[in-house]
Amino acid sequence: MKGIALPATLAELPWRVLLPLTLLVTFGAAVLYSAAGGSFQPFASSHLLRYAIFLAMALIMSRIPQSLVQLAAYPAYAAIVILLVLVEILGAVGGGSQRWLELGFIRIQPSELMKPGIVLVLASFYHSLPAGMTGSWRALLPAAVLIGVPMGLVLIQPDLGTALAIAFGGAVVMFLAGLPTKWFVGGGVAAIVAVPLAFFFALEPYQQRRVTTFLDPESDPLGDGYHITQSKIAIGSGGLFGKGFGEGSQSHLNYLPEPHTDFVFATMAEEWGLLGGLLVLLVFGIVLRWGLTVARNAPDRFSRLLAGGITATIFFYVAINLMMVMGLAPVVGIPLPFMSHGGSSMMTNMICIGSLMMVERWSRQPGTRNFG
Repeated sequence: MKGIALPATLAELPWRVLLPLTLLVTFGAAVLYSAAGGSFQPFASSHLLRYAIFLAMALIMSRIPQSLVQLAAYPAYAAIVILLVLVEILGAVGGGSQRWLELGFIRIQPSELMKPGIVLVLASFYHSLPAGMTGSWRALLPAAVLIGVPMGLVLIQPDLGTALAIAFGGAVVMFLAGLPTKWFVGGGVAAIVAVPLAFFFALEPYQQRRVTTFLDPESDPLGDGYHITQSKIAIGSGGLFGKGFGEGSQSHLNYLPEPHTDFVFATMAEEWGLLGGLLVLLVFGIVLRWGLTVARNAPDRFSRLLAGGITATIFFYVAINLMMVMGLAPVVGIPLPFMSHGGSSMMTNMICIGSLMMVERWSRQPGTRNFG
């Protein structure tokens, strides 16, 4: 008996990633269901609906030809910069920050779009730059401007976490493009020197308190250290197998702040324990390994830089959020991909998935391999 053959369009999809990813999103919906006190509203239902919508968007993205993507790189970047400027003029304020644009039918956070946007525009820039110029200032200054403009606009909001994500994605593309290592070493030294100055003169008071709280959260357990203290209590109390689905006291008794967004991993770990955490890490490992494989097999310089930078962006999301909830990094307001509740975050991460599927499809097309 012959097996059922899938249509070619479906058969070429990366099911080895989409199936675990869908499992992770469903697991996230279960956590959000519990965080809402055993209700699909308002978190779990919208989480699943957004995933379905943006998965369809990612599948459409995967069919876009490379020539069109390269053509759209600079216009897309310019459009996002304009949206960031509009945020400063017309943006809605929430949580003490001005980050959102109300467009009537949707509320978006343009800074989220800049995370893949900066990777796209830099991939296009270095693809068009002659290889012999990667060691010249011509390879550095334009890229620094492309990164610095959105970073400055995002810091004004203020949103330090997103600004760092933009800088990280841009720096990874620059590194993959082959810029001299000494420039990165010099940049690291300059950053070390600039950190104390930035702390005292650039950060808002609440951002300064986040840093001091990170260094010593027990110094103010009921004030600025409350978030991270309760998060570590929730994660530690879960043990190996967790307290059980719907039995998390930290989230249900409102001890854990933001249990459905920034601290969703702590909400999960309390109820599902170490085993639940390992499942989450396993799926992220599958996604990141796939992203690196796509970048390695990409047919040309643009594709490699795009896939490598996009994979690094997903990694930054995951690493910073997990470090944050475990007290290994300051609280900077970065959600956990595919588990935290939030439309802009889900959209951005599915744009990343769609971009990787797009590059993988380019790699399979005959006659596209060009290592220029």
